[in-house]
Amino acid sequence: MENNTNAQVSGMSPASNIGGRWTGWAPRVKSLLRIVASLMFMSVGAIKLFAFPVGIPPAGGAVPLLSLLGLAGVLEVFGGGLLLIGLFTRPIAFLLAGEMAVAYFMGHFPSGWWPGLNGGQPAILYCFIWLYFSAAGSGPWSVDARLKKK
Repeated sequence: MENNTNAQVSGMSPASNIGGRWTGWAPRVKSLLRIVASLMFMSVGAIKLFAFPVGIPPAGGAVPLLSLLGLAGVLEVFGGGLLLIGLFTRPIAFLLAGEMAVAYFMGHFPSGWWPGLNGGQPAILYCFIWLYFSAAGSGPWSVDARLKKK
């Protein structure tokens, strides 16, 4: 009860104190978003390149490396890997945002305008997540941040 009284006397409600603490975590949460999004992105590329954990239907294999989907797989696995560790985040994220825009307009948009119906939601989300990181940087838990400190 004493903490609530002290917070009220100082002009801060307990809720605003929690919000202030959570806001302080924003840079670390940005790093977590980058890491989790990169892992998910790499998993899609691993399916294309390595047929892992499953292959591309209908045959269940990997895509030809020298194909449009092969290039996409390379970008997803290796670009995603660089984003995972937070190295060259801004240019790599910009490149991958472009890849996802192309993926949407070439692979999904021809099936219709609505992303919920044409299966393009992941491409749009990744496009804008990577666009965000191209502008905002990698966050504190990254190789980029380590190199900047030196």
